[in-house]
Amino acid sequence: MATVDVFTTDNKKAGDVDLDPVVFEASVKPHLFQAEVRRQLSRRQAGTHATKNRAGVSGGGAKPFRQKGTGRARQGTIRAPQAAGGGIVFGPVPRGHGHKLNKKTRRGALRGALSWKLAESGVKVIDSLELEAYKTKQIVAMLENLGLAGQSALIVIDAPNAQVEASARNIPGVSVIRAEGLNVYDVLRHKALVLTKAALAAVEARLGESTESKDDAKAEEAAE
Repeated sequence: MATVDVFTTDNKKAGDVDLDPVVFEASVKPHLFQAEVRRQLSRRQAGTHATKNRAGVSGGGAKPFRQKGTGRARQGTIRAPQAAGGGIVFGPVPRGHGHKLNKKTRRGALRGALSWKLAESGVKVIDSLELEAYKTKQIVAMLENLGLAGQSALIVIDAPNAQVEASARNIPGVSVIRAEGLNVYDVLRHKALVLTKAALAAVEARLGESTESKDDAKAEEAAE
């Protein structure tokens, strides 16, 4: 079982904490990262692209010229696909690009991402993170104290905190996310992962073995 030190925002040691091996000692499988990141990004596509077919293009109600005797191919409308300005054949239509991924696969990808980040010494745990006011410089100071100045960092909190979220918004490369929304894409695209002690507990409760057992039990009940 891995153990990491817990620090204050001033980089003073405040104890240590044992990490759940199910969450932070999982197998690192890059193909799961690719599948989950692809799923996440596909859901962000707007899917609002569209073209008009021959029914949607205006005009073209009258036959452009007589059927026979012109030496040209017969035409019924100037809005046919082969005509300039005509409708588009099999053009894109508004649709969702998202696709589903097995829940165990998604959980395994996130566990692997956290395990890889820990192996790369990219996980830091702080005892708490509370701001008295909306102060970006306090977040900057905390990152400097932790040795993360100028690095991309993902700060994970356990509950909504408007002051922390707003204070870190303007810092390049720094993001704040709640434990319930922690995902593979954000973990991989930041060099460091800064978790509060409460957020760490929430992440382990979400991804731990007990959670998986409950999901398996529900699946068995549904199958019966």
